[in-house]
Amino acid sequence: MKYFLGYDLGSSSVKAALLDAESGKPLASAFSPATEMKIHSPSPGFAEQDPELWWQELVRATKNLHQKFSFNKNEIGAIGISYQMHGLVCLGKDDQPLRPAIIWCDSRAVGYGSAAFDQLGHGFCLEHFLNSPGNFTASKLKWVKENEPEVYKKTVRILLPGDFIALKLTGEAVTTVSGLSEGIFWDYKENGIARSLLDFYGIDKNILAPIVPGFGEQGKLQEFPAGALGIAAGTPVCYRAGDQPNNAFSLRVFEPGEIAATAGTSGVLYGISDRPSYDARSRVNPFVHVNHSPADPRYGILMCLNGTGIFNSWLRREFFPDESYETMNTAAALIPMGADGIFCYPFGNGAERILENKNPGAHIQGLDFNRHNKYHLARAAQEGIVFSLIYGAEIMQEMGLSLNRIRAGYANMFLSGLFSQTFANLSDCSVELYNTDGALGAARGAGFGVKYYPRMQDCFRGMEVIHAVEPEKNNTDRIRETYGQWKKGLESILKS
Repeated sequence: MKYFLGYDLGSSSVKAALLDAESGKPLASAFSPATEMKIHSPSPGFAEQDPELWWQELVRATKNLHQKFSFNKNEIGAIGISYQMHGLVCLGKDDQPLRPAIIWCDSRAVGYGSAAFDQLGHGFCLEHFLNSPGNFTASKLKWVKENEPEVYKKTVRILLPGDFIALKLTGEAVTTVSGLSEGIFWDYKENGIARSLLDFYGIDKNILAPIVPGFGEQGKLQEFPAGALGIAAGTPVCYRAGDQPNNAFSLRVFEPGEIAATAGTSGVLYGISDRPSYDARSRVNPFVHVNHSPADPRYGILMCLNGTGIFNSWLRREFFPDESYETMNTAAALIPMGADGIFCYPFGNGAERILENKNPGAHIQGLDFNRHNKYHLARAAQEGIVFSLIYGAEIMQEMGLSLNRIRAGYANMFLSGLFSQTFANLSDCSVELYNTDGALGAARGAGFGVKYYPRMQDCFRGMEVIHAVEPEKNNTDRIRETYGQWKKGLESILKS
């Protein structure tokens, strides 16, 4: 084995990364499309993508990877998959999608999840599922059942986005316990399928795919996709995880108290616990982590902010069309802390779990046409995203998790020195930025899944800290005061 190949299916693009097996060094990465994949919104609060588009972009990303680094089709030892969580793909008898995928930021199913939470009982749901059924995959399937009955009648299998990609590669429609837990299809107390929720929704458990381990052979690359990808048929797919558990894995976040962060389209803090705890208001969400076992349990506590990079990209598209992110970030950093009284609330990408599934929309407060320019707005946007993430982190702290050290990939919004420093100052802890990302994490996971690396910690040879950001003690009080003002504004928004 010379190389491991990792794929990361996001909602903006598909990324492919090649890892040298022996040294653990990243060799090349590529993504597709060059511009962001479109999210269709046929009605307010809806968010859909064509699953076949994911596959097409994965093929293109792989071709781009071949152009960046020449490798023989027989040199790939194993393939790993990371994917956008909480999506729903409905398949018919021919394993073809019956409708567009309902993706993570779609909020159409909130009402169904809320009804299940109330009628099954808050205590029951939290004890068994560690979550409200909320707007997760099971509730999205209930929405299809009630609103598109003809589609539901034809549905013989439902998959998560990563399961669908694995199906395209291997012809095997299977899933994982971690994946089932992210869809609220897993009962922690019964250690099995969440039959009580499926029964409540009137859904046959046989619509779920068979379970395979997260690490280990999950199928082999079939002839047709092998030809499209330029990889040998028979190459095993040996790892699969949702993007946030995988991001934590890629950053060596396995043990209680460790925190992984990401700030792509959405923003996430993901902390590890060894006990099945929950938030009574289900504002943050526990799932089965990738290294969980009944004998040595590990749960990932996920705090998600939908409006993160998507807010920053909207800002650039609408206000900075001729400037790069780097130029925009540099100019924003020259604006004083607090952006001269502008506060941004990036809640414009669907219902927010940290706000108890409310969808207040994005807000900009304090804008003065005589004092402020677009760079004030850019600064306020980055601060507002950090403030929103810390607002969620405070919920995690209420559950007993601590913020001691935060690890993130040196990518997306963490490329902004302003963003990273604001995060370190307000959290008052170090932020370590690594030369890794979701696709590389998936490649490392494939190496462990195929048993090339005998121990999980062996997967991380070649991974390095690119930059460490320490809190600026002289700015801690000031940023906390600004954050306090921001929180008061949020309270006003939520009351209106």
